[in-house]
Amino acid sequence: MADGSGTADGGVAHERRLHPVTPLRRAWAPFAILVGWAVHDPNGTQQRLSELTAATLLLGSAAVIIGGALYGFLSWWFTHFSVTDTELRIRTGLFFRRTAHIRLDRLQAVDVTRPLLARIVGVAKLKLDVIGTEDKDELAYLGEREASELRAELLARAAGFAPEEAREVGEAPVRNLLHVQPRMLAVSLMLTGAPWAMLVAATVVPTFLWFATHNLWTVLATALPMLGGAFASSGGRFIKEYDWTVGESPDGLRIDHGLLDKAHETVPPGRVQTVHIVQPMLWRRHGWVRVELDVAGSSNSVLVPVAPREHAEAVIGRVLPGVRVPDAAELVRPPARAAWCVPLWWKGYGLAVTDAVFAARHGRLKRRLSLVPHAKVQSVQLSQGPWERYKDVADVRVHTGANKTVTARLRPADEAAALLHSQADRSRTGRREAVPERWMAS
Repeated sequence: MADGSGTADGGVAHERRLHPVTPLRRAWAPFAILVGWAVHDPNGTQQRLSELTAATLLLGSAAVIIGGALYGFLSWWFTHFSVTDTELRIRTGLFFRRTAHIRLDRLQAVDVTRPLLARIVGVAKLKLDVIGTEDKDELAYLGEREASELRAELLARAAGFAPEEAREVGEAPVRNLLHVQPRMLAVSLMLTGAPWAMLVAATVVPTFLWFATHNLWTVLATALPMLGGAFASSGGRFIKEYDWTVGESPDGLRIDHGLLDKAHETVPPGRVQTVHIVQPMLWRRHGWVRVELDVAGSSNSVLVPVAPREHAEAVIGRVLPGVRVPDAAELVRPPARAAWCVPLWWKGYGLAVTDAVFAARHGRLKRRLSLVPHAKVQSVQLSQGPWERYKDVADVRVHTGANKTVTARLRPADEAAALLHSQADRSRTGRREAVPERWMAS
């Protein structure tokens, strides 16, 4: 939901409509209702259709088509948006009016996405990330040129440019930092375990069900979701992450990707709470890693799908200026007695606290190193179960502004107690010394 607080209108708000092809986006709603009703009761639907005459079916089909077209047109006709000096207003609603007031000083990202069909007709979708909200408001659809110009204007106004200057600023310049080659992306997906595990399950489980039930529908109902999951974790990711490019601009890091649906996203400066460096076991030989993010109030979660570690760390340095990724030798494992708490896997845990970040690692087969800047830590917690207390170890959890938690597992109890207090001090100091960042500051 958008920020609903009112703002002063610093000027005349010129209302605009979306692109004329937008009604096609909403005209399918009546069809979806009919399909849902038919799927819910297929036998009853077949019986009722058999009772209808050809003329009645034609009239009913015409009514559905006309109704869908009318609904799409009216939804488009009653949707307007306008940009004032202080906010973006989106007015929608055919029967119930809704006006979203999106304060420009609360914008943290404006993304442009172009689904395949939208690219064919030359339109794009504008998605807006607003601080303090979980859902994105969107403008769908706009002409591609209009979407780019409106994005640039919104970011310029959010950065503090005067309204008369915002339109002249245009798109901020970008400097390319990283491009993921399709071959590397394809090989990396083949070297992850999830697609293979799903394929094996899609072969073994339906076979077992066939011999147990001899029911084709049961086999298909089980196999198809598993095959879909295998495709989503391999082919689906390849399609989504194809041609992944990371660039740096004054309005944040820009990410462009997509084979069928093109996406143009922004990682807003100063809103990254945690950086995760993920390395599956089969990637270690190549030295590849994946970089994921926790961004406050944003759904953007992937920074780099796969890249050599040194290249990924260079990009991390642009997201977290001045932060150095600790080496594996700097990560201190739990004491040997922790093996009684988590056999075998305890060696995958590690901790390093530098002047800039709280770094915790977990995982043996799939390593995950989480970096939390001290200024982003909201609270620190020490937890210790009965068995951990008996073995004199404890967990230290740090909570971030993205409602996420990073845990240093199985630390010696005295070390954990000292870390609890020292981390609280580092966080207070980090927040005091943190410099507020604004878009287009350079």
